[in-house]
Amino acid sequence: MKQFIDRYDELRFLQEEYRREGSSLVVLYGRRRVGKTTLLTEFMKDKDGIYYLATQEAEAENRNAFKDMAAEYMGNALLKTAVINEWTVIFKTLVEYPQEAKLLIVIDEFQYLGKTNPAFPSVFQKIWDTVLKDKNTMVVLCGSLISMMESQTLAYGSPLYGRRTGQMKLKQIDFPYYQDFFKNKSRKELIECYAVTGGVPKYIEQFQNDSDIYSAIQKNILDKSSFLYEEPHFLLQNEVSEIGSYFSVIKAIAAGNQKLSKISTALEVKQTGLSKYLKTLIDLNILERQVPITEEHPEKSKRGLYKIKDNFISFWFKFVYPNLNFLERDREEIVMQKIRQNFIDNHVAYVYEEVCLSTLWQMNSEGHWSFYFNRAGRWWDNQTEIDLVAYDTKGSDIIFGECKYHEQPVDVDVFYALVKKAEAVAWKQNQRKNWYVLFSINGFTEAMQVLAKEREDIILSR
Repeated sequence: MKQFIDRYDELRFLQEEYRREGSSLVVLYGRRRVGKTTLLTEFMKDKDGIYYLATQEAEAENRNAFKDMAAEYMGNALLKTAVINEWTVIFKTLVEYPQEAKLLIVIDEFQYLGKTNPAFPSVFQKIWDTVLKDKNTMVVLCGSLISMMESQTLAYGSPLYGRRTGQMKLKQIDFPYYQDFFKNKSRKELIECYAVTGGVPKYIEQFQNDSDIYSAIQKNILDKSSFLYEEPHFLLQNEVSEIGSYFSVIKAIAAGNQKLSKISTALEVKQTGLSKYLKTLIDLNILERQVPITEEHPEKSKRGLYKIKDNFISFWFKFVYPNLNFLERDREEIVMQKIRQNFIDNHVAYVYEEVCLSTLWQMNSEGHWSFYFNRAGRWWDNQTEIDLVAYDTKGSDIIFGECKYHEQPVDVDVFYALVKKAEAVAWKQNQRKNWYVLFSINGFTEAMQVLAKEREDIILSR
């Protein structure tokens, strides 16, 4: 990427590990395209070190390539021409090389080494314990296959368990930073772009040169030769077997089947047969299980709903996957028509709720109320849904919020409807103080603005 945006906390973490006295071993992982390599490039910019990108070739090929890179780093012609059959020899040569600063070694796509040789984590554990641990060295093990990185480096059964001095799972960029990528776009345009690209830097980069969201979608996703046309296949193919089964589960949820019973019915399988797929997709940060925010024991709640957490995956399974037949026959115009008809109401409006939740937390830190809430999220029962509910578990203050991504300004009827819906929430019903916050992408009517000025319990926000 041309710009280094956000990631300042992550960069600070790496710098602190680098300044750590003695050795440090850091595990950095996250999904494809999320910006791990960009972060490491920025981190290494003013440092002398080795960056090695592992491949899916045989272990011997990786070892020879790493050896050649180490030889070039040290200017060691003898090592360059030597035949080395053990990784340990290369690392011993590196730590014996005299240098003023800490030795920095980054191994990217580390999981491929363990994939070609399942014993490699044990090999590297021995190298760390006997060669690197007591030297002035920093090693970063980086990878994009989440399940393999966790099993090879972080899990209790991994040979490397307990060796790391720090770990970081790199996530998508938060929505507030979109304005740094798109200097001239309105908030509405930024939200629509976020609804498709979902905070993944590589996806954002693809959308930076398009005039509007629909042309960007057609060029970068619907075109069969485009970068993102088959991206979900690439994301999942190395993480799971039975990719078709996982696709079926995601497709069912994208179609609106969020309850376990409805997913089961849609797929015509027993609920118990879905557990493995749902857990794996949650571990991969593709799905999340939500419960009404006032539930005291979320893990035991029977009101759980499964939601696609990744905006791009959600968009793709709503609009691309069900229409592959049209796209494969070069009928993009039919799919684009469907997207134009449903994109806002069936996708962006839901993403807007997540943006509003993030804004609500920001408002909380800025002291918009006389208290600070510590829980916030959606609430629902069999008859009522509320976009946002936030409350102070130690006190009696509770906030009810409504998020409207409508073409028209929000009027007072929306507020009074929210007041009515709030009555369904049983939390401290007779002793609480209610507050209300309304979010509207297109502002508020004069009547709503007047009412908000007259009442201290209403806050209006975009």
